[in-house]
Amino acid sequence: MADREYERNSVEREENAIRKETEAAGWICPDCGRAFKKKNQSHYCGKKPETVDEYIAAQPKSVQPFLKQVRDAIREAIPDAQEKISWSMPTFWKGHNIIHFAGFKNHVGLYPGEEAVKEFSERLKDYKFSKGSIQFPYSKPMPLELIGEIARWSYETRNDH
Repeated sequence: MADREYERNSVEREENAIRKETEAAGWICPDCGRAFKKKNQSHYCGKKPETVDEYIAAQPKSVQPFLKQVRDAIREAIPDAQEKISWSMPTFWKGHNIIHFAGFKNHVGLYPGEEAVKEFSERLKDYKFSKGSIQFPYSKPMPLELIGEIARWSYETRNDH
């Protein structure tokens, strides 16, 4: 009897903890169980990718060609850099993170760091950008030459972030 009561109390404690977490968070993803403040917040569910190929393959089919183009432009610009996943994003690295990119619903995000965005701000006027990130919408052609130049500049200046 004591074992059943202990088990029932354990289940109740766990349910209460989940309820409190849900109330504090606002929303818990039904697929992965992660808690968020915003309902239906965009996020990556499941096992994190271990390679850039896995990352791209996990994205919607419509987004994959854009990610491949960005990857190729960066590879061409900084062939000595290594590819890896950092911050759950494809990253080019050589002793430090040089540049990241990621696929989103409406754009490719490029993350070269704050200094690179400042350096290229005049050429980024047609795009949404902030401190260290740039959004390249799928509705426009990818500016692959510009992306390559930003990657090369970040590599050559050791723009660490």
